Amino acid sequence: MATIKDIAKAAGVSLATVSRVINDGPKVGNETRARIKKIMKEMGYRPNANARALVNQKSASLGVVLAELSDPFFATLAHGIEAIAREKSVQVLLSSGSIEAATELKAIETLLEHRVEAMVVHSKALDEATLIEFARQTPGFILINRYIEEIKHQCVWLDNIAGGQLMAKHMLSLGHKKFVVVSSKYQIDDPYLRLEGIRNALGEAGITLPDSAIEYSSPDQEGGEIAMQNLLTRGCEFSAVLGYNDAMAAGAMTTLLDQGYQVPDDVSVIGYDDVLLSRYCRPKLTTLRYPIEMMAKQAAELALSNANKKQFSEEDRQKTYKYTPTIIKRESVLKTR
Repeated sequence: MATIKDIAKAAGVSLATVSRVINDGPKVGNETRARIKKIMKEMGYRPNANARALVNQKSASLGVVLAELSDPFFATLAHGIEAIAREKSVQVLLSSGSIEAATELKAIETLLEHRVEAMVVHSKALDEATLIEFARQTPGFILINRYIEEIKHQCVWLDNIAGGQLMAKHMLSLGHKKFVVVSSKYQIDDPYLRLEGIRNALGEAGITLPDSAIEYSSPDQEGGEIAMQNLLTRGCEFSAVLGYNDAMAAGAMTTLLDQGYQVPDDVSVIGYDDVLLSRYCRPKLTTLRYPIEMMAKQAAELALSNANKKQFSEEDRQKTYKYTPTIIKRESVLKTR
């Protein structure tokens, strides 16, 4: 990241002159002010909101932007990041993006204004071009749970298509042929990629998943309950329920049990994530383990190590940090009769 010294050198002016421009101070001509601002933009310089110091002061902080703070998935993610930060004696600055482009953008910009040079960002709403620009300006910018080819060396991500295929193939191996899916209503890539994997696996088995067999709702237990109620109301025939995550799967099981179905004797249910809930609901939930804590630690390590780099080598740029989910077998799935 460019410093005030870099700006002064490029503009051929003193540090005091650059400081006056940063702070909208007097005694700087309009032409010089415009030229310095242009150089600041080109070099990706952002003022220090803490002190607007005249010297480069690297922050001993690790910035984190999560979708939300109360969700067990993101709590696990944050725990992994904190473990690395504590090990490295680094302070964590945490904020929420709320899966809204404007909020995500503000959270990232606030960290940059505070001269945070290492950050782990969970962004689902911001467009790729904006994230690519941030990543190119800030080597310590690491995107977690999202893959963008142009900055793949700064992405730590899960293969959600493979995850969708895995959960469907597991059910197919147990003889299930009629499926419904409870999925997230959010317009992000995870539910679409998992659904793509599900459809790929079912298609290979000669099974078509109609749109009427998919219900979208909020990705929590209440959303799973509502989605399952709607599927039952539509009269869908099924022996297996594929859940977008563990919370939706648990909610779907609640509805099924309330309606007199036995899980897994009548209907098998599988989740996704393997959060704590999956081990303590009844029956215990068969699910896909999302190694999010491991991924979070990897992302934090990368962010801190990359923050000191001036540029990436070609070898660095070819690296990829892809993870794959695995099946965790418990009590909510049985071989069909």
